Amino acid sequence: MAWPAVRSFALDESWNDALQLSVPMGRASLAPPDPPVQSLSVPELPDLAIVADAFHAALAGRPVAGLRALSPLAVRGTPAELAALAGQRVARIARAGKFLDLDLDGDRVVINPMLTGRLQLAGRGEKPPSSTALEVVFGPRDPGTGAPADAAPWTAGAGWLPADDVPVTVRYRDPTQMGKVYLLPAGVERPVPGRGPDEMGPDALDPGLTLEAWRDRIRRHPGELKNLLRNQAFVAGIGNAYADEILFEARLLPFRKRSTLAAEEVDDLHRAMRATLEASIALLRERVPPTFEKQVRDHLAVHNRGGQPCPRCGTRITEVKAGGSPTGYCRGCQR
Repeated sequence: MAWPAVRSFALDESWNDALQLSVPMGRASLAPPDPPVQSLSVPELPDLAIVADAFHAALAGRPVAGLRALSPLAVRGTPAELAALAGQRVARIARAGKFLDLDLDGDRVVINPMLTGRLQLAGRGEKPPSSTALEVVFGPRDPGTGAPADAAPWTAGAGWLPADDVPVTVRYRDPTQMGKVYLLPAGVERPVPGRGPDEMGPDALDPGLTLEAWRDRIRRHPGELKNLLRNQAFVAGIGNAYADEILFEARLLPFRKRSTLAAEEVDDLHRAMRATLEASIALLRERVPPTFEKQVRDHLAVHNRGGQPCPRCGTRITEVKAGGSPTGYCRGCQR
């Protein structure tokens, strides 16, 4: 199957130059309708941790056998840089905050899904939905290689893992085209928006973010607690939904100022952050496969639960909205 031919692209090296590939006439009419976007919540650390683990187990060691970009907005790079990915093998797929990094033999691809970007392990023979921005076919693994040695233990023997001797199609789809796929050729220095040293702090589950490091770091960041947790420069990976859940676990109100916290409350927040994220990851391992597009939120205690009884004390959960983003909390047991 021939890939769409290049129609136009800018030669400037900045990220503003979107890769533009032509789409055959009638392509949109032949594409199946998009599956419904199940949630308009930004993918957060637990969501992307599952995707990174699963795709690393499924794809590491496979070569890029074919690819096509179908969106003029989502892919940042040049057609030559995209074409250069062909033949390179996947070395690692990992999460960094709210980003996914795909490391190949030489080049790197960084995905920032933003609000509606989703990765999909596609079934064989499926036509791509109309919102597909990038489609990549990975070839079979070399005989006898199998899954990578560093694959997450929970993926071992999973029924959704593709057989090693068959190709695998992965799609990045984004109906709003808010997310971006950044091509980073080896030896080319380009800043990825949101990944600069002043834009992205330590990962919320980084083992180096010890209690002592947390105490030192939080002391230098003022403001309301929910805004603090969502600030990627403070700690990376937490968004609107899990900020609510972490504060509920810590029994802290989202609008409290950091400066009002007692020493034990600072420690409680660190414990709650790790406990909430780790528990959610464990649950999502059972709920998200096999396509990995699904975003599970029905296990959350207070986020998007306005008017329902608090699962801890029974008080009606309060929900307020600012800028279209809901904040849920319990006035009865959060202080």
